[in-house]
Amino acid sequence: MKNFKAMALSICSLLLLAASGRAQMGMGMRGGPTPRGFFNPIVGAGSDYEITPSDGKRISTEFAIVGKESVNGKDAYWMEITTSGMVMKTLTVVGDSSVTSRMIMQMPGRPPMELPSQMMRMNGQGAAQSPTTDIRSTSEDVGSESVTVPAGTFVCEHYRAKDGSGDTWISPKVSPVGVVKHQGKDSTMVLTKVITDAKDKIIGTPVPFNPMMMQGPPQE
Repeated sequence: MKNFKAMALSICSLLLLAASGRAQMGMGMRGGPTPRGFFNPIVGAGSDYEITPSDGKRISTEFAIVGKESVNGKDAYWMEITTSGMVMKTLTVVGDSSVTSRMIMQMPGRPPMELPSQMMRMNGQGAAQSPTTDIRSTSEDVGSESVTVPAGTFVCEHYRAKDGSGDTWISPKVSPVGVVKHQGKDSTMVLTKVITDAKDKIIGTPVPFNPMMMQGPPQE
C-alpha cells in the first residue's frame, strides 16, 4: 500500500459501520456500494470473504467476533477485521443506534495502536455513534433461495435494495454480519469460509495512535 495512513483512516470508517452490523466488505479503501447484513455476534465465530470492487482487484477480508465485554451495563462485542495484512477491531454496543467505545489497529511489524476519539464521529460522550444499518430497513425481501458459494450451500433470504444498488443473500448461520453473497452494480462479495475458532490477532499492548508509525515498514 502506498499510503498506509489514508488506508487506515478509511478502514476506521469501515469498522465503525461494520461493528454496527454493516457488511462493509473492505470497500472503504476503494469506494463502491455498501451491502448490508445484520449483526449476529457469536464469540469465536467469523467469516472470510472474497471481495471484487469496481477496480477488479480482489480483496480477501475476514470478519470475526473475538471478545465480549460490558459497557455501561450493556453487552459490547469486539469485532475484528483483517485485510491486506492490517488488523483492526472495535468494541461496540449494537442496537437501534450502535455505539463504538474503543478502536485498535495493528499493521504488520508494528505494535498495536489505539485510535483517539477524535478519529471517530463523536456523540459527546466519548464514543462514536451511528444509526442502525440492518438490511431489512432498506431492502425488499424477495424470498428464500439456496445459494452456493466457496464456503458451501446456504438457505438464504434474498434482499434487494430499494435504491437499486444491489442484491444481498443473508443467512443466520453466518456470523458476524450474515452475508453469504452480495451482487452490486460494480462489485461482488462472496463467502469463502465460515470460521468457528476465531482468535484475536492483535499482538501486544496497544500504544497511543502515532501517524509516524504508519509511513512504511519499521526501521531496523
